[in-house]
Amino acid sequence: MGSHAARSIAGRDAPVPRIGLVTGAAMHRDAVDRDVVNRDAVNRDAVNGAEFPALPGAVGPAHFRAILGRFATGVVAVTAIDPETGDPRGLAANSFTSVSLDPPLVAFCVAHTSTSWPLLRAAPTLCVNVLAEDQREVCAQLAARGGDKFAGLAWQRSPGGSPVLDGALAWIDCVLEAEHPAGDHMIIVARVLGLDKHEDGGPLVFFRGGYGRFQP
Repeated sequence: MGSHAARSIAGRDAPVPRIGLVTGAAMHRDAVDRDVVNRDAVNRDAVNGAEFPALPGAVGPAHFRAILGRFATGVVAVTAIDPETGDPRGLAANSFTSVSLDPPLVAFCVAHTSTSWPLLRAAPTLCVNVLAEDQREVCAQLAARGGDKFAGLAWQRSPGGSPVLDGALAWIDCVLEAEHPAGDHMIIVARVLGLDKHEDGGPLVFFRGGYGRFQP
């Protein structure tokens, strides 16, 4: 274990943090309404005089990633305390979204190959940390394989008992509601128990394979 002590929002002491492997995040968002687009006519349609190319028979992973990367997202860290060891676990994702107001539900995606998600799902509660624009290095540290993921990082416990990273814009305590297989990923739906703002600032933004900030 590292030498960095954690604090508690409720004033409780917490164990020195360790965090599991961070998985790559998937973007499971349809770009086209298939009920609207007539595939046979796409190559004949024109916008401002320019014709669309014919749709290919298959979508390659690299092209899929490049085009979907044009959709900007925020970045979150999903954290929990390992019920067996008392160590914090976590993963980072840009595939986070709100799902429902009643009941309050959120969702994110993890790869089937994730070694972090099995550790997180065993915990009684989870916490979603909304990362701030100055937490690019924090995100990179969490995404690295091996080592002490929380070395040099400060955190405190949420009311639900999960780690909240210092500097995060908001925290969302939740419990696992459902898991849905979707290709090479799992869609994780979680029920929100409580949430609040944490620090002020702008969000960390992921766009076209890189990190940046929001500028209105």
